[in-house]
Amino acid sequence: MAAQMSAVPAFRYRAFLSYSHRDESWARWLHRALERYVVPRRLVGQVTAVGPVPRRLCPIFRDTDELASAADLGAKVNEALSGSESLLVVCSPSAATSRWVNEEVAAFKRLGREDRIFCLIVAGEPNASLVPAHEADECFAPALRRRWRADGSLRDDMLEPVAADVRPGKDTRAEAKCRLVAGLLGLDLDALKRRDYQRRAHRAMLLTSASIGIAVMTGALAVAAIVARNTAERRQKEAEDLVAFMLGDLNDKLSEVSRLDILEAVDDKAMAYFQAQSGEDLGARALSQRATALQKIGSVRLDQGELAAAMTSYQAALAIASTLDLAGTDTAYRLAHAEALTFVGLVYWRQGKLDAAQGTFASAKDILQRASASAPDDLNIAFQLALVDNNIGYVLEARGQLDEAAVQYRRMLVAMQRLVAAQPGNAEWSEYLGSAQNNLGKLALLRGDLAEALRKYAEDERIQMRLAAEAPKDASRQGRLLTAHAILGRTQALAGDPESGMERLQRAVDIASSLVAMDASNAEAREQVALYGTQLARLRRLHGDLLAAGNLIAKAEAIFASLTAQDGENATWRREYAETLLEHAAQLHAMDDKAGARRQADAGLRMLASLLEKAPGDRSLLLAKAAGLLVQADAAADSGSARSLREQALRTVAEAGVGSDPRLLALKVQALLDLQRKTDAAPSIAHLWADGYRDAALLAALQRQGIDYPPNDASHPPSTATDGEVAAGQQGLLHPAGEPP
Repeated sequence: MAAQMSAVPAFRYRAFLSYSHRDESWARWLHRALERYVVPRRLVGQVTAVGPVPRRLCPIFRDTDELASAADLGAKVNEALSGSESLLVVCSPSAATSRWVNEEVAAFKRLGREDRIFCLIVAGEPNASLVPAHEADECFAPALRRRWRADGSLRDDMLEPVAADVRPGKDTRAEAKCRLVAGLLGLDLDALKRRDYQRRAHRAMLLTSASIGIAVMTGALAVAAIVARNTAERRQKEAEDLVAFMLGDLNDKLSEVSRLDILEAVDDKAMAYFQAQSGEDLGARALSQRATALQKIGSVRLDQGELAAAMTSYQAALAIASTLDLAGTDTAYRLAHAEALTFVGLVYWRQGKLDAAQGTFASAKDILQRASASAPDDLNIAFQLALVDNNIGYVLEARGQLDEAAVQYRRMLVAMQRLVAAQPGNAEWSEYLGSAQNNLGKLALLRGDLAEALRKYAEDERIQMRLAAEAPKDASRQGRLLTAHAILGRTQALAGDPESGMERLQRAVDIASSLVAMDASNAEAREQVALYGTQLARLRRLHGDLLAAGNLIAKAEAIFASLTAQDGENATWRREYAETLLEHAAQLHAMDDKAGARRQADAGLRMLASLLEKAPGDRSLLLAKAAGLLVQADAAADSGSARSLREQALRTVAEAGVGSDPRLLALKVQALLDLQRKTDAAPSIAHLWADGYRDAALLAALQRQGIDYPPNDASHPPSTATDGEVAAGQQGLLHPAGEPP
């Protein structure tokens, strides 16, 4: 034993306390707590790797001088570091950015005592610097996070130092002190805790009389049981708090940087925690967290384009949420139940199952209305009701029930205006206020009111640009902004301003491409690159830039081929792929490759036919079909086939219930003119012209027939903003079908 003791060098100080002066209150507490600590008698003298266990942990060096103006650590500090057996570091974001804390850690490591560094985390997050946009939360100084080579240089591999943690929901101060004492003395933590507890129990027993010894012993056993129970409950709460962070703040931060791969890993870790416990171990809070984890996983799968996997997760979340809702009257559980139903309806929507989607949304609305009746002033319930109204409106719009859809959209707009007025700083609510404007702009377009559509789309774009400017690194806001750019740009082109339209669509494609570069698994961003690239290609083609149009369409086809191979049930992707094939056909026809144009048009129309079997009344599918038939007619091998295809296009337009939708009216005009039925086309031409419709395809059709309509017309497309306002920010693309958020 003497040899073992002599091998341990003698030090002047038990420890050197390193801290940022912003954390001085914590440093004072730790210094006082350790120097006043009395080691349990049975452990005193026990030989450990750092020498015999002393009675007290003193002295501990704490420098109270400010070093801000010094050029280096100074002789006193270096001497104290050399004479200290261990290094204690108070860790926080302030400490992580403190030059002197980092220098003190580095100096101590250069002494070869890297294994004698112990940390107390008081704020921030360990290794947060590895999470993009979360660097400011890092609590470990750089020198703490790297191992030290023998030559005094830092290694590349990461190191997570031994640490006690007094952040909310973590260690108590007593527990943290015990962890640090065990590390400083080289003792087993459980042994120290046990001896510490025994010492306190022994003192308590000495204060009692022998006459009540049995009662005291029974009480001690009861206390031990309570402590054990409380410890188990505390540990479970700590685990649940960690899961809550993973599913909440961490998920939100990862969503902002569009890292679906890391999101997937985080959510899977949360699920692994739940799966390691039996159902009996989970209380209502843990079950609610499990439902949230399943819902988060479903959303990642949805963004990755895996509809079947998303539906599996959402339905599992729905089963838990409905059970919790039925078991009590908690409003939060009722909201979670409605939200789970809404996500299931969203997958049905993407699969083109409109009946199932509408029924699921209606069930969610019924739950929310009952919740609202008992809590009429709850703004979160009002927000969820507005979203459900929005989703129901999308289904009604797809069915061609525009008046009914308008009721839903206006109800959403009124609700969002009230909510934003109540909480102007709520970015999510402001975003959906923009969506409500977008919805009404879409209906205005369908009714042929291009001026009103432009106004509504421009208002949405202004909102989304403001929100994106407030959080430029938030990928989700960039995604909403690019959609706004594209919708407004497409509509501007329809109204006769193709230059602005192409500029906005190009901006949308560029933003979507940057999101794909951040995370290649982001299926939504890939879809947007292809969708808006196709719409931009159409405008490039119509204005003679066939090379640029060809490059855009080749990229779009490759993306849609990959997406539809990944999930053949996604009806939206398949329709958009068909539209891309039809645009390619139009390009081939423009290059006088009629055989190639026919092949591409046939492929696109076959894809649309399979979709129309499941949703025969879907206006967006009928619109695409009519356009495809006209492309096919242009490339037909003989005039008889061409005439038959144009007549079929007219029937498809009629089947869609033309109404005032300028896109359908324009297709009708094109078909009638190509059939030499100018008189029949005249009323529709007049209607389109009065509405301000100046799409390049319509103008080309009139020019082919030698029609100058109206003669010497010098009108300009309707406008809702000055050039300065447009430059400052408005909205973007016309997505024919639209999607619930």
